[in-house]
Amino acid sequence: MARRMDVTGAGGVRLAAWEFADPPKADPDPADGRAEAEPRAPGVLLLHGLMGRASHWAPTARWLAARYRAVALDQRGHGQSGKSAQAAFTREAYVEDAEATLEQLGLAPAVLIGHAMGALTAWQLAAKRPDLVRGLIICDMRASALGAASQREWADWFQSWPVPFATLADVRTWFGEDDPWAERPNPARGAFYAEVMHESADGWRPVFEPEQMLRSRETWVYDAHWEELAQVRCPTLVVRGLDGELGRAEAQEMVRVLPRGEYAEVADAGHLAHYDRPVAWRAAVSPFLDSLLRD
Repeated sequence: MARRMDVTGAGGVRLAAWEFADPPKADPDPADGRAEAEPRAPGVLLLHGLMGRASHWAPTARWLAARYRAVALDQRGHGQSGKSAQAAFTREAYVEDAEATLEQLGLAPAVLIGHAMGALTAWQLAAKRPDLVRGLIICDMRASALGAASQREWADWFQSWPVPFATLADVRTWFGEDDPWAERPNPARGAFYAEVMHESADGWRPVFEPEQMLRSRETWVYDAHWEELAQVRCPTLVVRGLDGELGRAEAQEMVRVLPRGEYAEVADAGHLAHYDRPVAWRAAVSPFLDSLLRD
């Protein structure tokens, strides 16, 4: 089951956080029959990428729940979190939201696991508040600047979406097979985007506003983020899918820049490595997580 918890983010934005497992139960103390609380499980905060939502992390969160208190956040403008047109969609706001989540839910010091934009938020928070972060996993996010051409391509891509979609099957087909921006057919990609659609009066539309996604993205694409990466002091694992957006050379340079960096790959995976190859993803990150528990 998924349990929703509300968080107040930067500027008072309402955020939805989700725990994809039942909270640990206390066992009766055989001496006096009273419940004795188990030691508090280490916290994990899972941060999705641009256009994602917390539920994309559900398989990972349920797997982690055996040893961690794993919480996934619908970041501002995404999922069931606030989407006010007046809200800030800056890097600072996203980082402050993650900071507020750790503090208000009592997760710190936590392991941060981020995909794409969520990974950038995670390492920026780790650099800003090392006291809140015990470990970090970066999944397929570049530290280099992407530039104006990349932002224009994304704006054009949003314009190409044939919204509204008549059915969820049409969503899966378009994003999984027909999207001209995709390099090859990928049913998992279709499922990923079907998960961020909701039914409206005229068909299926995204739960986010594309304009807000572009506003969010423009706050990082023009800048490189190597300096903040170098400020991350906790153990950090950089993970890439072999066919993802983060190239091997850049990933290995990120590991070199990180004071305590490590590297892992997910074979036969693209940008959505944690989502479309969950078994291989778990195998890639398990040794790192095991090492954190031993520390």
